[in-house]
Amino acid sequence: MEFRHPLFLALILLYPVFFYYSNHERRRPFIALSSTSFIPQVFSIRRLLYTFLPYLRAAVFVLFILALARPQKVTAERDFQTKGVDIMISMDISGSMLAEDFKPENRMHIAKQEAIKFVRNRKNDRIGLVVFARKAFTQCPLTLDYDVLAKLIADVEIGMIADGTAVGMGLATAVNRLRDSTAKSKVIILITDGENNAGNIDPITAAELAKTFNIRVHTIGVGRGGLVPFPVNDPLFGKRYVQANVEIDEMTLKRIADITGGVFFRARDSKSLNEIYEKINQLEKTEIKVKEYRSYEELFPLFLIPGMFLLLGEILLSRTVLLKVP
Repeated sequence: MEFRHPLFLALILLYPVFFYYSNHERRRPFIALSSTSFIPQVFSIRRLLYTFLPYLRAAVFVLFILALARPQKVTAERDFQTKGVDIMISMDISGSMLAEDFKPENRMHIAKQEAIKFVRNRKNDRIGLVVFARKAFTQCPLTLDYDVLAKLIADVEIGMIADGTAVGMGLATAVNRLRDSTAKSKVIILITDGENNAGNIDPITAAELAKTFNIRVHTIGVGRGGLVPFPVNDPLFGKRYVQANVEIDEMTLKRIADITGGVFFRARDSKSLNEIYEKINQLEKTEIKVKEYRSYEELFPLFLIPGMFLLLGEILLSRTVLLKVP
């Protein structure tokens, strides 16, 4: 409930003045007696009603002011018009993603972890997942079911596809998933830590294809680059680490982003990858228009009608039972 004219409620502060003048009586003549103890105190309905009369007037005063302030019951309905973004995450799951330069975890673990956080932070957007190594396939088509998508991201493992880094294939597969989309904005987030060395589609050709379908590609190069600790399974000594040189093709990733109107990012640790996803989250805003419809139900009769009845009762009492003769 709200009041259409709330300033009238301030009139309640004038009630003491109203109370004083409504109960002010002319001094009546009296007879002085030495004591009134001998006069019996007899219960009187008239005396009780007379005592109650000021409270009746107070109730009338307050009810009329509440009615004057026009209390209303407001019902609001909102109509949401959403123009979401369709996003495909294309993630490299080649063997080099096992490099542990994101200690204490490897690149793959951090890439999945941050991708899940990104998904959880989106609303009203369809998001899907493509994974690639020597080949590429769709792990999850575009969906609004973020719980299912998060689980499918978590289930991704290195070794699901034969080793290699088919960046062009990973990008082209994501483009194929978005080409028929009617969303306001179509975006691919391409995550890789190496150079294209597999597949029959060149990364630049895939980028041109994305541009044709008006798809923006943000590229993320994961890893420090250069010599990084890399785990190997030795049949004699078990798991051990070697220093491996994994180069990231920054030139190609920048070119892909430039062609499609996206942005190239470099993630050298888990913190920077988290910041990159936050920046992409800000870049790709979902447009939401809200129309609000408000209806009002007048409630002043709930105060005015009782006030009228109480006023009528006060007039009848003061002119009949409680009538005072000078």
